[in-house]
Amino acid sequence: MSARRVLVVGALGRMGERVRAALDDEPGLVLGAALEAAGHPGLGRELEGGVRVSDDAKQALSGCDVAIDFSVPAATLQVLRAAADAGVAYVTGTTGFSEDERAELDALAQRIPLMHAPNFSLTVNLLAWLTREAARRLGSGFDAEIVELHHAAKRDAPSGTALRLAEAIAEGRGVELRDVLVLERAGEIGARPEGAIGVQTLRGGDNPGEHSVLFVGEGERLELHHRSSTRDHFAKGAVRAAAWLAGRKPGRYTIEEMLGL
Repeated sequence: MSARRVLVVGALGRMGERVRAALDDEPGLVLGAALEAAGHPGLGRELEGGVRVSDDAKQALSGCDVAIDFSVPAATLQVLRAAADAGVAYVTGTTGFSEDERAELDALAQRIPLMHAPNFSLTVNLLAWLTREAARRLGSGFDAEIVELHHAAKRDAPSGTALRLAEAIAEGRGVELRDVLVLERAGEIGARPEGAIGVQTLRGGDNPGEHSVLFVGEGERLELHHRSSTRDHFAKGAVRAAAWLAGRKPGRYTIEEMLGL
């Protein structure tokens, strides 16, 4: 069986470059097309395998089996709509989608296989599983807080991974996250609401990402941490997801399904 062809969206960006490098370690996949925004100075540049960087999503998708995309919501949805028309499977780690945009992801997944995850690291997804189990077993006697740190150029806050961890706590407690999520604290705010899940955002430098989950009780606390020093494991996870997703039936798939968590 010949290797499946992959479109890398944002191929010249920080994550796009790491995804292209990770493709070298996946024998079932090969770079099939590279996409960048209109006006990008790298348009027309020749990459590995003779692939040239294009700004035409429809053309880039033709002949590809799956796309990998780490960009911004508006760009992701634009390419994803074209992928749905072309019948191309889609893997995206883009974060910052609005509620309406997330609903569109669900609608497009009725036409093609789609995997959206805020983080494709195996260990981060294991952290989410551990967080859910800790929340379930510790119960309401422990206050839950999440602290995340990312590079200064990150555009959305809190991170998609932090929100996924908060969601895992809510799942473990059997509550709706929107009813208990606290993202800001300033001024005279009073006592901490019972059952609240707090998320605090830090930004600085070139940090690829750190997440800490704290369960704080009376006289003790449990802390779960994940620290990234490179983007390579995000890229490798996305490439693994692309190999797993290509050829499946249309639908919304999760990384936990792929990892068997």
